[in-house]
Amino acid sequence: MTRGPSRRSRSAPAVLAGALLLALSGCAEPRQAPALDYPSAPDQRLPEAAAPAEDPAPGQPWAPIAGLADEAWLEEVAERTGIPQRALAAYSGAALLVAQTRPECGLGWNTLAGIGQVESHHGTYAEAQVEPDGQVAPAIIGIPLDGSPGLAEIPDTDGGTLDGDTEWDRAVGPMQFIPATWALYAQDGSRSGDSDPHHFDDAALTAAVYLCESGEDLSSDEGWVDAVVAYNQSVRYVNDVAARAQEYVSPDAPSAADSSY
Repeated sequence: MTRGPSRRSRSAPAVLAGALLLALSGCAEPRQAPALDYPSAPDQRLPEAAAPAEDPAPGQPWAPIAGLADEAWLEEVAERTGIPQRALAAYSGAALLVAQTRPECGLGWNTLAGIGQVESHHGTYAEAQVEPDGQVAPAIIGIPLDGSPGLAEIPDTDGGTLDGDTEWDRAVGPMQFIPATWALYAQDGSRSGDSDPHHFDDAALTAAVYLCESGEDLSSDEGWVDAVVAYNQSVRYVNDVAARAQEYVSPDAPSAADSSY
């Protein structure tokens, strides 16, 4: 995988989000491909929201994000797209929460789903599964980012706490964050009191916040591309995510297919 040029200069931790894993993204073998331009932004859609809870838990201003989308909507969209329903609950809940807290961002659930498909097949890469509580098991951990061809060189930043590697950092979880980026942006989407990159709700909400920080207005072509380029500086990656995100909100959306990236 070759990392393409960013559309604007970024600091190293911000550039290196999750999409650095060759094994997940299918780029281990070089192949010939036509030159690509950055795509237009896919339509950004919000899910149907569930009825608000009458009595929020004391001291808890936000409910767990997995319960924010309407259950019937989740069932219909999961059936239509092939996205696992528990993963879809995380994407949609993250988009709904960000729509409340950062309405200027314009992030749709389908962009998060596009990234989740390319990064980890919605948390199902290598026989992993999304448990009913949102935990992804076994944990999805990438290869060492040791500067091999196509990889960044990132010495260990977390003592192996998140990725089990005390020499090199590795991308972790269904949204494939490296530990340094997780440390900067980690969110508690499950409202458990902790942030875990291997929990889909935490990972999806962290991705949503990160995208909004990186692109500002994701309803615009420039803002959307800036946000996804921050996840991975590959033009092909950005096109792949755009295609997936648009498919998921098209009336004739096919079942989720393996990423071509």
